[in-house]
Amino acid sequence: MRYICVFAGSSHGKRQQYEQAARSLGQELTARGLGLVYGGSSVGLMGVLADAVLANGGEVIGVIPKNLFQREVAHRGLSTLHEVGSMHERKAMMANLADGFIALPGGFGTFDELFEIITWAQIGIHHKPIGLLNVADYFQPLKALIAHATSEGFVQPAHAQLILEGSTATELLDMLQTFQPGVVLSKWDTPAP
Repeated sequence: MRYICVFAGSSHGKRQQYEQAARSLGQELTARGLGLVYGGSSVGLMGVLADAVLANGGEVIGVIPKNLFQREVAHRGLSTLHEVGSMHERKAMMANLADGFIALPGGFGTFDELFEIITWAQIGIHHKPIGLLNVADYFQPLKALIAHATSEGFVQPAHAQLILEGSTATELLDMLQTFQPGVVLSKWDTPAP
């Protein structure tokens, strides 16, 4: 494992714990010799995370669509900054560059990136670990939604298990680095009776 892709908010959120968690994750990535792949922004938790990796001598690869330069100011101090044409290209490039994925607290963009990468794992496009850094129980409502979708028959229990969870960067990175992909069949792969 060489690079971890982190999905995170372009805002700081209302709790200081979110920034602290982003900073801790950046420090822990660097301590383990792992590079960061992320959305390329200098603002919000994204900027805090990138700055923490850079401050500790780590490598940061940003991927940002050209149309976001006006709203999400691109981080100019990164090891590498890729400019792409669309959000779809951004997600595909980040997925290709990364060996695992972590979601920090964030909004719709973070949810979109997280769910797309989970869906790709579900249908077998990749077999990389996916984790939630559940700072201050931020992801509890999401976990409840996934549990509800599972109990209602829309998410298979094996697919719900694709998501790892930790409350600290150390705990979550330990899980990602020891992750062993299992064989998860989608309902379309299940042999007919």
